[in-house]
Amino acid sequence: MIMSPKRTKYKKFHRGRMTGIATRGNKVSFGDYGLQALEPSWITSRQIEATRRTIARYTKRKGKLWIKIFPDKSVTARAAESRMGAGKGSVDYWVAVVKPGTVMFELSGLSLKESQIAMKLATYKLPIKTKFILKEN
Repeated sequence: MIMSPKRTKYKKFHRGRMTGIATRGNKVSFGDYGLQALEPSWITSRQIEATRRTIARYTKRKGKLWIKIFPDKSVTARAAESRMGAGKGSVDYWVAVVKPGTVMFELSGLSLKESQIAMKLATYKLPIKTKFILKEN
């Protein structure tokens, strides 16, 4: 199931700039272990879903998984070989804007070793460098 918002205030967004580091959502808050972004990027809904499935498959759905990012920005694309002008293209896919420091996924109810392996497999599905982190007490 591909994630996308039910409705948004505006259908088409500006591209924007990914500067700075995450000040919110940069700590493990729900689970015991987390997967933290080290680079800025757009993470597509397909990448989030592929990562979720990888973690769920490895853990055999034991424990609990939290997805802390949501693709709420639309990315538009023009038809191939179309002429310039004639407005902005239609919505092609949805992305979550991720800044360095953002905790994207959290896990609990598994051992440290199992969680590390699950998150390492998940990293292969993402287009950025990530870091496995523990909850701070």
